[in-house]
Amino acid sequence: MTLRLLLAATLALLAGPGSAACRDDVVALRGDWGQTRFRVEIADTPQERAQGLMFREEMPRGAGMLFVYEAPQPASFWMKNTLIALDILFIDRTGTITRVHHNAQPGDLTPLAGGDTVFAVLEINGGLARTYGIGPGTQIQHPDFAGGPAVWPCEDVAQ
Repeated sequence: MTLRLLLAATLALLAGPGSAACRDDVVALRGDWGQTRFRVEIADTPQERAQGLMFREEMPRGAGMLFVYEAPQPASFWMKNTLIALDILFIDRTGTITRVHHNAQPGDLTPLAGGDTVFAVLEINGGLARTYGIGPGTQIQHPDFAGGPAVWPCEDVAQ
């Protein structure tokens, strides 16, 4: 527990004061555990969302993929042709994580339901959500949430 708090505090300091600037290639996350950031690829077309992280043999620790939909909708993911374990974070229109599937297993065809009002999904390396303390209620900051009722709005969109 002490190591997790130390890690969260370090990540909060690295994120900078307020972490108000938004960039298309970065998502910021915050919760009662602190703050962190991930450099992301965006999947916002049907083709990009269908491809996702399939066939990738590795992903850097501070990286991820953000899947963004045109409007909130039912969504579920599976791990077909995915070679690395992933944590799958389902996010509503406000930028709040509503559900986390921890350590989704490579190649598993079981649908992982995210709920009926999914606006975005963040995939990160398996195990990181628990390591950082990311769970339901964690808030996301990214320009794609700027057009709605964001709980953590961008103050300065710098891309």
